[in-house]
Amino acid sequence: MATIIKMVVFDMAGTTINEENIVYKTLHQAINTAGYKVSLNNVLAVGAGMEKLQAIKSILQTYLGVNDDLIADSIFQDFSKRLDEAYSSSSMSPQPGALATFQALHNKGILVILNTGYSGSVARNIIEKLGWQEGLEFDRLITASDVKGGRPAPDMINLAAQMYSINTAEIVKIGDSVIDIQEGKNAGCAMSIGITTGAHTVEQLQSAQPDHIINNLLELLPLV
Repeated sequence: MATIIKMVVFDMAGTTINEENIVYKTLHQAINTAGYKVSLNNVLAVGAGMEKLQAIKSILQTYLGVNDDLIADSIFQDFSKRLDEAYSSSSMSPQPGALATFQALHNKGILVILNTGYSGSVARNIIEKLGWQEGLEFDRLITASDVKGGRPAPDMINLAAQMYSINTAEIVKIGDSVIDIQEGKNAGCAMSIGITTGAHTVEQLQSAQPDHIINNLLELLPLV
């Protein structure tokens, strides 16, 4: 018997929202300003989808061998200030097909959950800027601030499952980074799907062995 899908958990930036990599460009800027030279591609390769303080720690450790919580905390504080400024002057929009996909899933009785490695305050600012409302375009927002374990730990998906009393095997996870796919697999989701609209290339996504890779959110609908 085919699994009945009851929920789709969507990553935000790069998956459902086009914000032109503002977060990772700002993260790159903050790390380099602190005197640690890495490329934007390095930042995307290691940090995409990850809670942002942990992303800084992982980038410093991976490329520079730096393992210092005080340095990471200092960069994170600078990053947070820069991000507030960047968002105040930036534009963002739904990814192509996002709103139509949300509506089609709701028409099928499938819950639409947004999750993200952003803090709650950053994520809510993005949602507000788009004019999306919980209970209308999407059902619930779950952020890195809501759980103990950030991606690739399954905590955010597990929390969503608990909120609606459903099994993670009835959930699909979709995201634009390797860590999104790993999160879905670690949660035991029915499918973990990569999408090519954001941080990682097809080849990078394939390295996480997703169940599917799609190029537009509307391509999700026949799969569920």
